[in-house]
Amino acid sequence: MFEVSVEASFNAMHAVTVAGVDETPHTHDWKAVVLVSGKALDEDGLVVDFITLEQSLDRVIAPLRDSDLNSVKELDGKNPSAEFVALYIGEEIEKTLPPENNLVSVTVTEAPHCKAIYKP
Repeated sequence: MFEVSVEASFNAMHAVTVAGVDETPHTHDWKAVVLVSGKALDEDGLVVDFITLEQSLDRVIAPLRDSDLNSVKELDGKNPSAEFVALYIGEEIEKTLPPENNLVSVTVTEAPHCKAIYKP
């Protein structure tokens, strides 16, 4: 088994609702790490091409970059927690992977020492 990961950063604002109370809108420098696995290497000796995976991640987070996550249509009006952002990224990345690869996890860092991990 092999695993590879890529990461990307983006700035975005959000205000999460916790126990019915809306936070004050605030901005983070978000970081997303996508971890993908494969059982074998392809004819080029790769699990998946880093550049291809980076481009996929960039396309997935493009609508989130420099946005208000509470109003981004891709998040469908859901509470924009780090957990939900990780879920959104994971589900979208899975659509781009070749059948021989599996998404292992998406880790979203909202702030230093504050991470949410999605594992399908």
